[in-house]
Amino acid sequence: MATEIKVPVLGESITEATVGEWLKQPGDPVAADEPVASLETDKVSVEVGAPVAGIMGAHAVAVGDTVQVGAMIATIEAGGAAPAKAAGAAPAPAAPAPAPETGGAPAALSPSVRRAVLEHGVDPATITGTGKDGRLTKDDVIAAAERPADTPPAGQAPATPAAAALPPVALAAKAGARAEERVRMTRLRQTIAKRLKEAQNTAAMLTTFNDVDMSAVIAARNKYKDLFEKKHGVRLGFMGFFAKAACLALKDVPSVNASIDGDEIVYHDYVDISVAVSSPGGLVVPVVRDADQMSVADVERAIGDFGKRAKDGALKIDEMKGGTFTISNGGVFGSLLSTPIINPPQSAVLGLHRIEDRPVVVGGQIVIRPMMYLALSYDHRLIDGREAVTFLVALKNAIEDPTRILIDL
Repeated sequence: MATEIKVPVLGESITEATVGEWLKQPGDPVAADEPVASLETDKVSVEVGAPVAGIMGAHAVAVGDTVQVGAMIATIEAGGAAPAKAAGAAPAPAAPAPAPETGGAPAALSPSVRRAVLEHGVDPATITGTGKDGRLTKDDVIAAAERPADTPPAGQAPATPAAAALPPVALAAKAGARAEERVRMTRLRQTIAKRLKEAQNTAAMLTTFNDVDMSAVIAARNKYKDLFEKKHGVRLGFMGFFAKAACLALKDVPSVNASIDGDEIVYHDYVDISVAVSSPGGLVVPVVRDADQMSVADVERAIGDFGKRAKDGALKIDEMKGGTFTISNGGVFGSLLSTPIINPPQSAVLGLHRIEDRPVVVGGQIVIRPMMYLALSYDHRLIDGREAVTFLVALKNAIEDPTRILIDL
């Protein structure tokens, strides 16, 4: 007797999703609770688990189809149960030495990974996946493309350079073919595009800049990073300093932490910081709630957890809701300067950038200091230029003198 696989409850107010990827094909053995499909909602990807063990039946919907909560998308047929997989383990090969064309075939890859394979001309069969259940991610493909041709990843034997071993997609890219591929935008990317455009159309957006000397924070981090990690079990980065400094500045300038609702201004006596992190499907902004009540260690722990789970596609929808202010760190990708876009209904977003040594004047002398540009984009309907500048100066003062963070000054 067949058991139906249905779209689970996806969260408050979310009634539909898009089928992003089938993780199990008809005829595959499936263990109870093993992921069989990935669904894309407006905010995150959600994996659908098998309700029972058995054999994967026919797919009722295809990749790219829109499905409603509670809808049947496939069946599980009675049969031999698949053994449960260890977390992170890659699927066992069907033979001791599978042929190259059976490992990582382009048809089994997600659209973003297929695009990366095309762009970089690499053989997916030679790449070890770091995603869930050993699946390839876009980052895996990029990392493989950046490695020297004769340098395999740790624990992996060098790939056979024979052209015959490469899949057709890699051969076409290496031959310089002018290939094109049309891929439907994921639901997450569609939502990102819609919200960002709405922000530009609605808010009177303006960006103001400042720079900050990172010497004091770098010195504190270098001095205490080992003890910090030993005590708190998390690395001491820069985001914890900036989050706490932002909390101080937001208390000084509450309009930056406010939002517009119709013809009313909503002021918040708490600080929920949305932190922009990368996921395989695009940029997501989980929320560090009550950041003003947290320690630097608490903030670092929360952000580190968000980053890891975003990469694994394991963030929950409720973790993306709310937020009174956003911090986006483009510096981790090498950005020197940017004008970030507000995350509605918030009224401001802080953009961080790369740290680089630059000549500055200190006490009448030209010295070299590690400097970072700061950018605050804000809704001019609510926040005046004076308030935006005051916020950035308060943030700059706290970062250049971290003692202010400890004594709430």
